[in-house]
Amino acid sequence: MKVNAIFDIGKTNKKFFLFDSSYQEVFKSYTSFEEVRDEDGFPCDDLQAIESWAIDSLNRISQEGKFEVRTLNFSTYGASWVHIDKNGQPLTPLYNYLKPIPEEILASFYAKYGDELTIAKETSSAPLGMLNSGLQLYWLKYARPEIFAQIRWSLHFPQYLSYLFTSIPLSEFTSIGCHTFLWDYAKNDYHSWVYAEELDRILPPVVNTQTSINVTDGGKKYKIGVGIHDSSAALLPYLQAQRKPFLLVSTGTWSISINPFNQEPLSDEDLRQDCLSFLSMEGKGIKVSRLFLGYEYSLQVKKLCEYFAKESGYHKYVKFTPDIYAKLNQAYAHHFHFESIKINREQPSATSLAPFQTFEEAYHQLMMELVELQIQSCERAIGNTHISKLFIDGGFADNEIYVRLLTNHFQDLKIRTTKSPLGSALGAAMAISIKEPDKHFLRQNYQLKKHKYRV
Repeated sequence: MKVNAIFDIGKTNKKFFLFDSSYQEVFKSYTSFEEVRDEDGFPCDDLQAIESWAIDSLNRISQEGKFEVRTLNFSTYGASWVHIDKNGQPLTPLYNYLKPIPEEILASFYAKYGDELTIAKETSSAPLGMLNSGLQLYWLKYARPEIFAQIRWSLHFPQYLSYLFTSIPLSEFTSIGCHTFLWDYAKNDYHSWVYAEELDRILPPVVNTQTSINVTDGGKKYKIGVGIHDSSAALLPYLQAQRKPFLLVSTGTWSISINPFNQEPLSDEDLRQDCLSFLSMEGKGIKVSRLFLGYEYSLQVKKLCEYFAKESGYHKYVKFTPDIYAKLNQAYAHHFHFESIKINREQPSATSLAPFQTFEEAYHQLMMELVELQIQSCERAIGNTHISKLFIDGGFADNEIYVRLLTNHFQDLKIRTTKSPLGSALGAAMAISIKEPDKHFLRQNYQLKKHKYRV
């Protein structure tokens, strides 16, 4: 059987998939590795273990003879570099994007190149420390000059995995354009600070994400992709299967509203409200609005369970109750103080649960306030574009109250909930395939559900 092989690398699980020509999963393998420590004692992924596992996994499939691998691609988390020397050997650990950057390094950067808001606006990237992967290069240049001097190429993590199998160093748009501080969206080129620091000398040539490289190994031919950022990979199946403009709300710890049809420049207010831009596979802007929804939800649900003496997980069984909603909506006011979400309005100084008689009532109120913020986040991503559908995937696609409230607000849109644990891997497979999915792809592979709730 001819198959497409995909390595889908997350922070926790490292996954290897095989898909047939119709993008149906025919094999999967999951593993995880203990983190190691960098030279400062900060935890990071074990790059050597990941390399060995990837090479062994592909070799094992090839030797077994059951599957004939025709294409190979890679999807990984972003904001991570592998720096290699002239012999192609990694020079540093796979630094964790949560590692703090010393304040003096940040101060030096902004003193040279402008204040946070200016750089953020030009690069469509909120200031996020190491999550701005361009700042990792700046940090390495000045904090580890002896290491930096040995770098021949700096490769984003997906492109390093591709390099591991092709020995060809390349850059591609989805990794460059995701909150990196590297790309000037107005100029459609690296930002001037990148050239001023001569970082362009260690950044490989930029290619379209759908680029592939033909490789022959042991008499077997592979078409190997250049890798793709996991958020862009998760979006791709929707883009391939849905032709009319849409908004994707990908929910989890973060709720990320992605509008691939909005190339509007970000305003100062957009940046203050946690908007940013991605680059598409072709190098075009995609407007994104982020909300720390799942994390805040977990904090508040824990408080509800403690206050009303309910066991953990009780909230999963709460169903939408029209009478409770009507009562709360009639005298709607804010009762929750959100700890981790940027609020564009006044909020209570502390959460007040005394006005609520039951857990169910307080939970409905919590969801009403969270969905109010979700609506604002969606509307920022929509901007002035005209969309016809809104897809909800991830954990909140199963939350009836969340879906009902969002559907009730966006009554002019077709609301669809989807569920697929393979989104990033499927997107990576599609990125180098000439085969387009048929019109039933989302329904067949994403447990697509239609919603017409009114409350």
